[in-house]
Amino acid sequence: MPRPITLFTGQWADLPLEEVARLASGWGYDGLELACWGDHLDPWRWDDEAYVQGRLDLLERHGLKLYAISNHLKGQAVCDDPIDQRHRDMLPDVVWGDGDPEGVRQRAAEEMKNTARLASRLGVKTVVGFTGSSIWKYVAMFPPATAEMVDAGYQDFADRWNPILDVFDEEGVRFAHEVHPSEIAYDYWTTVRTLEAIGHREAFGLNWDPSHFVWQDLDPVGFLWDFRERIYHVDCKDAKKNMTNGRNGRMGSHLPWADGRRGWDFVSTGHGDVPWEASFRMLNQIGYEGPISIEWEDAGMDRLVGAPEALEMVRRLAFDPPAAAFDAAFSTR
Repeated sequence: MPRPITLFTGQWADLPLEEVARLASGWGYDGLELACWGDHLDPWRWDDEAYVQGRLDLLERHGLKLYAISNHLKGQAVCDDPIDQRHRDMLPDVVWGDGDPEGVRQRAAEEMKNTARLASRLGVKTVVGFTGSSIWKYVAMFPPATAEMVDAGYQDFADRWNPILDVFDEEGVRFAHEVHPSEIAYDYWTTVRTLEAIGHREAFGLNWDPSHFVWQDLDPVGFLWDFRERIYHVDCKDAKKNMTNGRNGRMGSHLPWADGRRGWDFVSTGHGDVPWEASFRMLNQIGYEGPISIEWEDAGMDRLVGAPEALEMVRRLAFDPPAAAFDAAFSTR
């Protein structure tokens, strides 16, 4: 069977889930990757059977399946230091509380545990998200960070996430960390270090989103091969570099999305620099059979235009592995 193509609802959380499901179904998506914010999913209601069944019933009414759920925002707060106004702007009151940083981290960790419990009740095996990082603040390298400071950051990650992953193990659910700047694993070597920090436990894998590799000048295709046993989920998002004029920088210059002076921006899938055909060929080679989830962050295109356009492009390129196509062709003889 072709891999299902889903729509990540994180950038649609301003709309009620009923409306997002109606749109996605009309465009032809197979399912959704539901975000745990807006009114889409509430992890604190994981033990409310009527609530859980109601979410599944809503999707079924629109002919959609649920393949993964995501909780990037609360995962971010588990390890972040500092905790500040940026977190207040994205966290619900139940996690923010009185704003005491350690209290925020602890409540965020509890929500991630509840997210695993909710996933299990929904019949979902993968939770996608961020981890946060206490050492991202050192990435500019001046004043220089010592090896001991970096070591402490990975230990902090392990100390905070191992108890969360214990609950994932108990529930039979996996966490797919999105390798992304601002996280404990943001590029190739930090991914290696992150997996080492938690002893390569199977509950922790990766969400592959090639857009974050392109603007760092990393190879997203080679990453798939080297971490092939850990690719638990795939997000489709494109990025376009704009650094040829000698003025625009990779770090973005504190400019808003879609500002032409930025050195890069997220764009609609198929409009950027991601090597999509090679990527899908590699997904075939490593045997990835999970969903391909389209994530919308193009500030220069209306999402009502871009989301169906991206679906059409992915359907064209996300072809079946050769063996599957061969078997299907000869099964009717």
